[in-house]
Amino acid sequence: MYKKKISSALISVYDKTEIAPIIDQLHKDGVKFYSTGGTEKFIRGLGYEVEAVEDVTGYPSILGGRVKTLHPKVFGGILNRQELDEDQLALKNYEIPQIDLVIVDLYPFEETVASGGNEQEIIEKIDIGGIALIRAAAKNFTDVFCVSDKKDYADFLNILINSDCAPDLDDRKRYSVKAFQTSSHYDTAIFNYFNKEEEVLKLSIRESKILRYGENPHQKGYFFGHLSNLIDQIHGKEVSYNNLLDIDAAVNLMIEFYDMEPSFAILKHNNACGFATRSNLKEAYIDALAGDPISAFGGVLIANKPIDQETATEINSLFCEVVIAPGFSKESLGLLKEKKNRILLIQKSTDLPDNTLRSCLNGLLTQNRDNKTDTKSDLEFITKKKPSVKEIEDMIFASKICKHTKSNTIVFAKNRQLISSGTGQTSRVDALNQAIEKAKQFNFDLNGAVMASDAFFPFPDCVEIAKKVGVTSILQPGGSIKDKLSIDYCNKNELSMVFTGTRHFKH
Repeated sequence: MYKKKISSALISVYDKTEIAPIIDQLHKDGVKFYSTGGTEKFIRGLGYEVEAVEDVTGYPSILGGRVKTLHPKVFGGILNRQELDEDQLALKNYEIPQIDLVIVDLYPFEETVASGGNEQEIIEKIDIGGIALIRAAAKNFTDVFCVSDKKDYADFLNILINSDCAPDLDDRKRYSVKAFQTSSHYDTAIFNYFNKEEEVLKLSIRESKILRYGENPHQKGYFFGHLSNLIDQIHGKEVSYNNLLDIDAAVNLMIEFYDMEPSFAILKHNNACGFATRSNLKEAYIDALAGDPISAFGGVLIANKPIDQETATEINSLFCEVVIAPGFSKESLGLLKEKKNRILLIQKSTDLPDNTLRSCLNGLLTQNRDNKTDTKSDLEFITKKKPSVKEIEDMIFASKICKHTKSNTIVFAKNRQLISSGTGQTSRVDALNQAIEKAKQFNFDLNGAVMASDAFFPFPDCVEIAKKVGVTSILQPGGSIKDKLSIDYCNKNELSMVFTGTRHFKH
């Protein structure tokens, strides 16, 4: 089995916390230290001898520290192939020391960007020498061990102890992969900071979560991203691939209502099957559930206000997969935790990426997030009959739900309650008829209801059907070459209709 003892180490780290135990162990194993600047002082402070890189190269640190390790006597010591006589002869002729271990912690570029640093501060946190050291050591992993992330310090210390300072080839290769991941992620972060060309896409996400499975049990599933920045799971089984898709749909929908009166949504397969806004959360939940109590079984619930005991008592009688809220009272948690597998999530933030991303064929599709929310100021009143204040309120309510429902979609609402919707249909008439049948199924009266559509009506058939079932006001984006036919029908039949000018397809 391949094992090579570490006899020398170049250590140059920005963050020196947690590095001391490794230095202590290397000293016990008789390893010679090379270092730079602050790390050199740190090692001396631990009481150990260390040779400054400047003494090896014969050059001081110059340009305000921008150039310290970029020298053949450093990189020759890392990149030489110990099995090649000509490489070893070069080391001897040019008095280049062998380096067996490189430990580098890069300048905190991403952290400086996140902290709001100015451009010059950010530029100065672009590490040059450190990245070069990492790539060189990772390339020559059979002879040089590379540690490029402080998160690996504890694991590396165990390797040193268990291998008697002679890591095997598997560990060397494993850490080489980690090193190239570090360098590629770092370069991607720098590129994305400076890049203004939207047609170029580079991604690097280091945080990942293995899911129970994908969409179906025979598929593997993973989540890449910082989920903990958005939500905290406080109870229940691990979230699944499908849970996360529903959670994403729920969070995006509720953002539209985040600062409004108490609102409650119930989602199934990424679509709202129940939604209501009321003066208190319990009433909002009860009326949301009434929208489709059958589909609510096994659904995802989300509230825009902390869940209290009264609301939790109502929720507790429903089998649901996930409950999301900005918070939970102590009493509500006691009730909701009675179901051990029920997933309870605290939504900590409403900040979502500016762009969306999805796979398509052998590539990716990306677009700006649909951040446009229809408001009263967007409405164009294009019929003789004008909607009432209440109808406008209900149309805006319906429009927000429509925006987050799979196309083609039609949404019926009345008194700030989702009555029914037609979702994901191949024609707008099919979506409308589906919504009508669902409303009848749960005994809703469509007289006085409003209707919202995610896209224009290519023919007047939808407004004709809506009138027959009692709808009094209609919201749609407009833009069809046959808009006048729908407008004329509304004028002849005392229907009010408004245009928003914005289509909200969701495929």
